[in-house]
Amino acid sequence: MNGRKIYEFALNQVPLAMKSCLDKSGLSIDDVKKVLIHQANEKMDEAIVNRFYKLYEKSTPAGIMPMSISFLGNSSVATIPTLYDLLVSDRIENQQISKGDILIFASVGAGMNINAFVYRY
Repeated sequence: MNGRKIYEFALNQVPLAMKSCLDKSGLSIDDVKKVLIHQANEKMDEAIVNRFYKLYEKSTPAGIMPMSISFLGNSSVATIPTLYDLLVSDRIENQQISKGDILIFASVGAGMNINAFVYRY
């Protein structure tokens, strides 16, 4: 695999998929409380989320993206459901959600598949 090309692909395509998903939901970027993203690389995830917000000409809100990679590593396909479980069970410091909050889930993975969906908790 060509790591640099994959990195560039993810940085360009994942924010667009997230935007398309959010736009189709009829919700505003300002409604989003958390972005849960597959965590293979923290630097890449931060760049993806920053580019997503830039598509709306907005700054990325502090604390919008809870992270687990620092203590769980890259757990492949289990990253997002594990991260969600940690979030709803209040096991990530300084990260809370409440009923009705809007979350965006996004991933890029094997075969360069990109997925995104909007979820109301």
